[in-house]
Amino acid sequence: MTRHAGPADRSGPASGEILHGFPHLQTIQASLTALYKRLSYDTVSTFARSVLPDEVRIPPDADIYLGTQQVARTIVQHLRLPDARMIVAFRDMVHAGNVELEAGPEYFIELNSRFKDDRRDIGACLAHEVMHVYLHRLGLGFPGTRDNEILTDTATTYLGAGWLLLDAYREESNVRGDRLVRSASKLGYLTPEEFGYVLAKRALAFGDDIEPWFSSAQARDAYRAGLAQAEADLRQPPLVRCGWASRRRYAAERRYVQRGDWSGGTSVRAGGYAFESGSPLRVSFPCPTCHQRIRVPVRGRFTARCGLCRTELQCDT
Repeated sequence: MTRHAGPADRSGPASGEILHGFPHLQTIQASLTALYKRLSYDTVSTFARSVLPDEVRIPPDADIYLGTQQVARTIVQHLRLPDARMIVAFRDMVHAGNVELEAGPEYFIELNSRFKDDRRDIGACLAHEVMHVYLHRLGLGFPGTRDNEILTDTATTYLGAGWLLLDAYREESNVRGDRLVRSASKLGYLTPEEFGYVLAKRALAFGDDIEPWFSSAQARDAYRAGLAQAEADLRQPPLVRCGWASRRRYAAERRYVQRGDWSGGTSVRAGGYAFESGSPLRVSFPCPTCHQRIRVPVRGRFTARCGLCRTELQCDT
């Protein structure tokens, strides 16, 4: 029996406990590549529709156990898990939830008992735990707990259920006695901006923009920050859309290589591209969709196509 604890549960005073920014970007990008490699473009593209808000909401007057089972069933169906019956229980624990991965056909999920009082994020927690089941069945995982949990959050988000994890990020003010107390809470191992980044990648790939669904202003801001980072990936050389400064730097380094003032080999530059010696001279760079490295000749403007995610890219090498 294998047990996975998570997603990470962060809550407390709004004093900086919640990590922000993009500290896990490299692992996220590796997760996207691994997901496309294991599933293929055809399978990934079948998840172009996200789980809808009404499908994962438990009304306040609904039975908590029946409602939770229904949400789990919805996520199982979304991921097309065959014969995966989820048994969900609540108990006091440190993590938001955990799942026991046995041979099946039943999987046992435990959720933190706090969700019985605040059911808003039950769907988010279940999405993460059910994704552990999905990845377990695929045989897809990273070594080390941290990287594997980042893979799980990334896969949950990119395959259409992880917007719930970002929506669980909120900052609130509550009156306690005669004091106004501010608190912040989130779920998952990615930062809010990183969840936004993966959601933006998904929106750019499939046109599935779920920004109107967010219930908190903080989640919406994090999504927009992630979108800016994802759009920056589309403006790295040798892509045609790269910025003026990046284009000049790329051209100068290309001339340096072409003059022979270079000892050879491969060295990754800022932006992720790398010139590769040989005849003809080639440049490799990460696909802005799946981050698989693409290797093309240095020969001016043309359209390159990623063999993994089938994205067509306008290049000026």
